[in-house]
Amino acid sequence: MELDSPEMPKNQAAGFLLVVHPSAELYGSDRVMLESVSALIQRGWSVTVALPNTGPLFDAVKQAGACVLTCPTPVVRKSVLQPKGFASFLGTLFRSLLPSLRVLRSTRADVVYVSTVTIPLWILLSRICRVPVVCHVHEAENSARTLQKRALNTPLLLCSSVVANSEFSLNLVCESFPKLASRSRVILNPISGPSSIKPAREMLTDPIRLLYLGRLSPRKGPQFILSAMAQLRDLGMMTQLHLVGSAFTGYEWFEEELRAQVNDLHLDSNVEFLGFQRDVWAEIALCDLVVVPSVDAEPFGNVAVEAVLGARAVVASESGGLIEAVRGFPSAQSVQPGNSTAIAAAIKKIAEDWNTYRAEAEFDALLAKQRHDPELYGDRIFLAVQTASRAHGRQ
Repeated sequence: MELDSPEMPKNQAAGFLLVVHPSAELYGSDRVMLESVSALIQRGWSVTVALPNTGPLFDAVKQAGACVLTCPTPVVRKSVLQPKGFASFLGTLFRSLLPSLRVLRSTRADVVYVSTVTIPLWILLSRICRVPVVCHVHEAENSARTLQKRALNTPLLLCSSVVANSEFSLNLVCESFPKLASRSRVILNPISGPSSIKPAREMLTDPIRLLYLGRLSPRKGPQFILSAMAQLRDLGMMTQLHLVGSAFTGYEWFEEELRAQVNDLHLDSNVEFLGFQRDVWAEIALCDLVVVPSVDAEPFGNVAVEAVLGARAVVASESGGLIEAVRGFPSAQSVQPGNSTAIAAAIKKIAEDWNTYRAEAEFDALLAKQRHDPELYGDRIFLAVQTASRAHGRQ
């Protein structure tokens, strides 16, 4: 365990909050956690954040005004189902027991905010120490077996309150344990839009500029955009794609496969791999439309909302939380997951009626700004934490 500062003065007006999170990157759930930290600090809580390692999120949390430390954290991933992955999980579990307990005791936490259900040890240890827990669910393992889903969600029974990022995520939780419905609520993700909206270009000329934002992962489906581009080229419509994002550690092979696919389809001059970019708005401003081709059900769909906030038309898979993310936005097109032909058809439809979609995207940006207002989110997440604290006589 490494503390960024030896001690943090307690704010007597609110109390101590310990926030725990499984990564130090700056993707979807990482950014939501950062917004939670900022909102709770602004509303009077003294916040300490425990991360498994340093990274972009570590620095961002410090800038937000929280005390930040590193502590080994066992994370439940699909690899845990394999013998090697399970052994690694157990090793991290044993190594993290004492450091985690030291963190709980040294911070004198009034409430523990566990920002994902995939780090259940923190929930268990917090309740052993008789500290109320708020768990923020960002997962939606719809394809998992019933027993696996129940096992993943079992720790939520120990929580004082459960926050879900979508109706889809909450419904999956309540399918496992209906009794959780009475202490659960949906709080839509906070997403700050760009400082100023730059409308898409008035005249759509070749090549059509496509954008993919997110992890380079098979379940995220970027491979289907490449196939769609080849189909559009055969129809005489040229496209250009920026892939913004990196692969998970251990999934570097998939990026290699994507590069090989680009070569096989003769798209080398039409596709750029840009890696992780902290400023997504600059990339959105350069594109004509954003494609969110997830194969597996997403718990929500931050990228789709970011595209809408940037006044860009969206092509998104019609599954899971992505349906909620683009609901009510006429500038968004929903397509069957894993279907490159459907993606190509949706891009073609937007291109052929460009003036309409461009105008609708500008209006949708204003609606999305209201729906995902960080101030509104801050009030709601503050209420969830404050309620858990008061219910246990902590305030």
